[in-house]
Amino acid sequence: MPYKYRVVKEAEPQFKLLVVATIVSIALWLISWYLPVVGLMVYPLQLFATFVHEASHVIATLLTGNSVQSLTVSSDGSGAVWSQGAGTFSQLLISSAGYLGTTLYGALLLAWMRFGYPSRIALYTSAGLLVVMTVVFGFLAPIINLFATVTLGSVVFTVFTGMALAAGLGAIAYFANAKWANFALAFLAVQCLLNAIFSLVDLLFITATTSGHSDAVNMAAVSGIPAIVWVLIWFGISILMISAGLRIYSVSKTRKADTVFED
Repeated sequence: MPYKYRVVKEAEPQFKLLVVATIVSIALWLISWYLPVVGLMVYPLQLFATFVHEASHVIATLLTGNSVQSLTVSSDGSGAVWSQGAGTFSQLLISSAGYLGTTLYGALLLAWMRFGYPSRIALYTSAGLLVVMTVVFGFLAPIINLFATVTLGSVVFTVFTGMALAAGLGAIAYFANAKWANFALAFLAVQCLLNAIFSLVDLLFITATTSGHSDAVNMAAVSGIPAIVWVLIWFGISILMISAGLRIYSVSKTRKADTVFED
């Protein structure tokens, strides 16, 4: 028997906000194909997603008991984390953390919004994450390791970008009213999710057509499983995580009151 669903009243503000943020994000992305200058509007958010990607590598490295030598972000939106790891499991987890971590971060922001927690706290937390990653792993770690894996220019760009993004998020959290803070957080969540998916699509194409270095190539070297298989696995896991995040905004056939849709 088919079900008919509608948004429950208590969730309408969060749901509408998510829809608007998604429409704006996709519109800017499409327009940037024809007017590259529009891409500058979302460029800082692309760099933020790169920081989240690289921060995920850093966290996975530390959780597996290994050390980080450097974290860098480049002007083209790419990034790199150099680490010293031992053990197959550690290397698999570290290599997988980037793409999956970005997706997870976006999904967690969705959950945060849905349950009505203050957007300012999430924005301040995101700014704090940037500051820690920038200062500790983008600045201090390269110096301690005598710039063995990075150049001075890459460190300068990473530090400038990380601190500028942190200042921007902090300013929004402090100065914006609740409505705009909520929109900023929704926009940030959507950008993380879209960036994760688009990056995996790019990685799938690169892996299928070239032998260039990537996280998937690292996984293949460690596991013996072809790189393209790992890309597809990450793609599947990312879709599952996004679905889990959106599940908060979706129907439950058990008709629980805490879902966004009701029968």
